Formats: sequence, C-alpha cells, structure tokens
Amino acid sequence: MSIRDVTISNVKARVVNIKKQDIDTARLEYNKFLWRDFNMDTYFNKKILLVDDEKDIVDLIEEVLINDGFKNIIKAYNGLDAISLCKIACPDVVILDIMLPDIDGIEVCKKIREFSYCSILFLSSKNDDIDKILGLSSGGDDYITKPFSPREIAFRVKAQLRRQQYQSIVPSDSAVIKIGDITIDIEGNRVYKDRNEIELTGREYHLLSYMAQNVNKIIGKERLYEQVWGVYSSICDNTIMVHIRHIREKIEDNPSNPKILITVKGLGYKLVNRID
Repeated sequence: MSIRDVTISNVKARVVNIKKQDIDTARLEYNKFLWRDFNMDTYFNKKILLVDDEKDIVDLIEEVLINDGFKNIIKAYNGLDAISLCKIACPDVVILDIMLPDIDGIEVCKKIREFSYCSILFLSSKNDDIDKILGLSSGGDDYITKPFSPREIAFRVKAQLRRQQYQSIVPSDSAVIKIGDITIDIEGNRVYKDRNEIELTGREYHLLSYMAQNVNKIIGKERLYEQVWGVYSSICDNTIMVHIRHIREKIEDNPSNPKILITVKGLGYKLVNRID
C-alpha cells in the first residue's frame, strides 16, 4: 500500500469517526428531549420480562437494565413460562427471543396479544426483512437482531416506556371520533365499524387513534414512529406499512383501494373523514 493510500485511508477513518461522534451526540440530545417530561420514579418501577433460552444473554441484558435503574426484572427461559408470567406478573415490556426450545417467539407473541397490550421487543439472529415483517405482523413492537448492543436494548426499552406514558396523558379534543362508519372511542380504547367492535392490536389502536386525532392531516413516517413507537427507528422500512395494511383490512370496505386511510406518496399517510 502506498503512502497516498495510507493517507487516504486515515482521512476516511477520521471522517467516519467524526460522523459517528456527531451522530452519537445528536442521539444523546434527542434522548434528553424525549425524556424531558418523563416520571423517572415510575419508569424505574416498570416490569420487564426477559425471555431467552440462553442464560448468558438474559443475565447480560438484566445487568444493563439494572445499571440503568430498572428494579423489576423477571425472567423466563422458554415460551410456556413466558406466557404464564405475562398473565401473572403483567409486565410493561417483554424482550422476547424468537428461537425458543418449546414454542417459537412468534407464537408466544400471538398468545400474549390475546390478553395483553404490553410492548414486545423481538430478539433474533434472523436479519431478513421477511422475518422482521413476520415478527411485527404477529404483534411485536420492535425487532432487534443478534449480535446486539445491550445499550441499544436499554434505549429501545426506554423508548417504549415513554411512548406508553405519552399515550396515557395525551389529551383529546373529543372522547369519541367518528370518521364515516368508523367510530373511535378514545377513552374506552375501542373502535367500531357500523356499530360492530373491531379487534385491533395495541399498536394498531394507538396508530389509528393518533391519526384520528389528526384527521385530514398528512403524517410522515418519522412522526408516526416518534408519536406511536416513542422514538424514530430504522429497524425496518416496512414496519409502518405492515401496521397500516392490517388496519386497512379491518376498517376499509376494500383494503386494496383504501378510501379512509390513504397513502400520500412521498409524504406519509392521512386519515380522511369523507369518502370522495
């Protein structure tokens, strides 16, 4: 390698390092902004369930979360125990491995969604988009691939908790919002179509209710992530699209030609209150 090549290589390394420092600083400032109104005492007492058949991974995540101030950590090493603990302990966040010895994490997530709206973060060694979509479609809220940064998991847990608190205190101009034949009961957390209740996952409900409170406004993907997920994430470009598709299947007469929840190309999504 020539002196010129070495010099260029060094310069590139310095540029990458500078960019990384700028990104880290921006993330830190953004994190402070996100947590400015958060009740820290409440946050420390939230229950977190760790589910992985590898004890070393569970212990590592537990250590990081405890060092961050979390006090209520519960653990399970298989799917059946995870489901039982969710029913008994009612955790606020579940960190769930997909590859479990008895029941895979996707099925565990579906079972949990039958009785709980807790936040579910998947852990997986599978990095394909189809695997991420499958996990998010089953009711998951986030998807983290192995190998992972323990600090990143802690950050994502905090983002989920902040989102939960935000949604619990966001005021609404109306307790009931009607859009065509769709009725959204904000206080009762229920959605009806022609007076028949629609079954939505927790994430689908929060996404729809947020858009209903901003009816006829175009909402970009980043804003939806921040308001519904708690922080913008690039885990999967299809995350929003998957949830939007599922909502359309439940509220639209023809999901393939939506008239209520529409896509505004290049800008985001809009919930319209009239069918043209």
